[in-house]
Amino acid sequence: MSDQTVNVPGFLANGVSAGIKDNGKKDLALIYSIVPARAVGVFTTNRFKAAPVILDMERIQRGLAQAIVINSGNANASTGDRGYDDAVAMSRAIADGLDISEDLVLVASTGVIGEKLPVKKIVRRAGDLIGGLSADGIPVAEESIMTTDKFPKIAWRKCVIGGKEVTVCGIAKGAGMIEPKMATMLSFIMTDASIDYHCLGRVFRKAVDASFHAITVDGCMSTNDTVIMLANGVAGNGTLTGRSPGAAVFRDTVTHVMTELAREIVRDGEGATKIIHIIVEEVRSRKDGRKIAYAIANSNLVKTAFYGGDPNWGRIIAAVGSSGVAVEPCFVSLFMDGIPLFKDGTGVRGGKERLAHVMKKDSIEVLVKLGMGKKSYHLFASDLTHEYVTINAHYHT
Repeated sequence: MSDQTVNVPGFLANGVSAGIKDNGKKDLALIYSIVPARAVGVFTTNRFKAAPVILDMERIQRGLAQAIVINSGNANASTGDRGYDDAVAMSRAIADGLDISEDLVLVASTGVIGEKLPVKKIVRRAGDLIGGLSADGIPVAEESIMTTDKFPKIAWRKCVIGGKEVTVCGIAKGAGMIEPKMATMLSFIMTDASIDYHCLGRVFRKAVDASFHAITVDGCMSTNDTVIMLANGVAGNGTLTGRSPGAAVFRDTVTHVMTELAREIVRDGEGATKIIHIIVEEVRSRKDGRKIAYAIANSNLVKTAFYGGDPNWGRIIAAVGSSGVAVEPCFVSLFMDGIPLFKDGTGVRGGKERLAHVMKKDSIEVLVKLGMGKKSYHLFASDLTHEYVTINAHYHT
């Protein structure tokens, strides 16, 4: 994808430096649809919601949006009434420059919590941000929303619906403070598909559950987590509904894009050296599967064992048992990259020795079978390293 032009028909984007970041890097982005687009979103469930999250949750109820303005370097969180007013001022500057209704502008911020947003700097650069909008500007916008990210996260995919080519493209940022409940994570999905609002909502929620709701880096929920999807309909396909033949194709395409972005967030986890794919099978409910998967993924003992390449599978079993789910140890089995490690209440002979080479890989699969039901759950997690501590010990300074 990096060698191809990334664009979505009917969408323009740009990014500039507004001086929010001290290092002079780009820190202000804009995504713009040439026509009002159907809009859906999910947001952090943290009680200390950032000002832009509060504003977006109000505006997105209309189901329409035309622009998203995003700043990095400042979260505009825990900033009181002034923070909300600053988010409104940010949206107003973009609305005035684009000559669209202010209600059609959504806002997102990411960065340090508790500092006042330098909104005057943002307003001053609004004209340049708008003036540089381009059909090929999505990578520039992505660059502008990054904070501790080591690399940009862009995913896109095409499909054919009703004889028309449809594009789905997403950008994301996030490396630390990642555990969506919804997860500091931002993602913006663009498509030129024509789709009914209710169908879009169902597709979006299922895709989020399978992707951004199934990752963890450090078990910490941000104040700013936001995922927004815009569908502007310029592809000209017949409007998709839940009963349309192309609905399943579109859903799979959206899920693929979001899953790729979610995996990249985990791969970029602050200091991470490994991606751990945790699968829980034969469980009574997805809810129980989720509890067990997150108990494994967020165990510091498990995460550090993966970092150190220590084949100490007992830490995984201990995490399963501490999850709060009433498992029966004699029914539980554990595999890593297909190697059996635990079964019938005891360790499998030779498992640790066979596991040594697996622990050196940068992507490892952990499979836990509970022997209790037919449901399953999966998520992606990262290891815990010295670098994670270093990054977050000095993030504010």
